[in-house]
Amino acid sequence: MKTLHDFTTTVPAWKPHVAPLDLAKATVAQLDALKVTPSNQKVSDYVLVLAHDVETLKVRTPLFNAIMYNRGGLSRAERELGAVSSSVVNRCIYCAAVHASRYNQLAREGTTIAEIFARGANAKLEPRLAAIFNFATRLSQSPPTADSADIAALVDAGLNPDEILDLVLSTSLFGWANRLMHTLGEPIEA
Repeated sequence: MKTLHDFTTTVPAWKPHVAPLDLAKATVAQLDALKVTPSNQKVSDYVLVLAHDVETLKVRTPLFNAIMYNRGGLSRAERELGAVSSSVVNRCIYCAAVHASRYNQLAREGTTIAEIFARGANAKLEPRLAAIFNFATRLSQSPPTADSADIAALVDAGLNPDEILDLVLSTSLFGWANRLMHTLGEPIEA
């Protein structure tokens, strides 16, 4: 199994350093946190590793869903772009692939992600996407450097306060999630 080091839109496998929870041996509390259906549909190894800490998983999953899937505010594709930006800064190959792939599906185009993967912070994007990507990049690099000028650029690009909040939340969520994935496992060829 080869560890991946380059960004890709092909979602890699993820090899955990900690043994994932065996569903057959899960406690009632773990099953509740996982919300496993009676059919035992596939649960990712990442979530099965997180299930070792029931209280954290019980908070993480609803938080993730609320930030990434709530109605209104920033579009789903643009939330994914915030996650991609954070993942690129943090070099989380797995998260970048998952969210880049999802962005491409939702936006129905692949040039934005190709440009980001090729040029990083120097990517040439259309104005709204550039404002989103630049803000998310600065926020991920060092939160205090994302300032009022960045917010003004978002407003100038047409984002309203609810959209800006969603961008802050999606970018920040992946600033945390990237670091967690790095310590718990690594991306490998699928």
